[in-house]
Amino acid sequence: MVEFVQKEKYTIEDLLHIMMLLRSPGGCPWDAEQTHTSIKKNLIEETYEVIEAINKDDKELLCEELGDLLMQVVFHAQMEEEAECFTFDDVCDGICKKLIIRHPHVFSTTEISGVDDVLTNWDAIKRKTKGQKTAGDSMASVPRELPALMRGEKLQKKAAKVGFDWADVSGALDKIAEETQELKQAIENGDKENQFEELGDLLFSAVNVSRFIGCDAEEALTAANDKFLSRFLKVESLAAERGIDMSTSSLEELDKLWDEAKQMGM
Repeated sequence: MVEFVQKEKYTIEDLLHIMMLLRSPGGCPWDAEQTHTSIKKNLIEETYEVIEAINKDDKELLCEELGDLLMQVVFHAQMEEEAECFTFDDVCDGICKKLIIRHPHVFSTTEISGVDDVLTNWDAIKRKTKGQKTAGDSMASVPRELPALMRGEKLQKKAAKVGFDWADVSGALDKIAEETQELKQAIENGDKENQFEELGDLLFSAVNVSRFIGCDAEEALTAANDKFLSRFLKVESLAAERGIDMSTSSLEELDKLWDEAKQMGM
């Protein structure tokens, strides 16, 4: 058992101290053996749980999940402090300096006329501080690890800033039709490799349309997933009420149930 004085209220300093104790001899063997790689998925999971709390507008849950997310940051920082690379204070110092540099309209004399100027300045300062001289440099900096729809939108937006874009949504819609036809052809040809490529092109084109009409592709797909689940559950319920075995029913019969669920607003 480690020496630790329990309190009624804890602070960030206490969290840092607790994480140090967990990783130290006599602490927790599981925490002590973790690496950046072994817990990297936890960071993603905790981030999505924060988003869940936001979507539910649950303030109590949000407070809890933000704590879980902060713990992940502290965990990773503690590992680097042990390796004498950097500390949690260095992490705080870095983000503070970044915020000050990227908000010259707040911390310096730069004048702005609105939010658009803020975003323009932010991008320009970011490119300068990261040594990004071309649009390609900026695009290459978008992490491959982002959700694919989100990454696609970011890449498209960066390309659009240098004029590489459709004039309006009609061009993006035409591209969907073109890519759909190419996917159909690949399927007819039985070309698995080309099917993979053409499906990716079709999804990328769909992201282009979402960008033009002001919809978040990731959110739109999430809503579609929710809608599919809701309707399927209703179809399952209707089938059970009527003694229909879904596993042996024809697709035509199931489609009728699906249409019925759709008409019920599911």
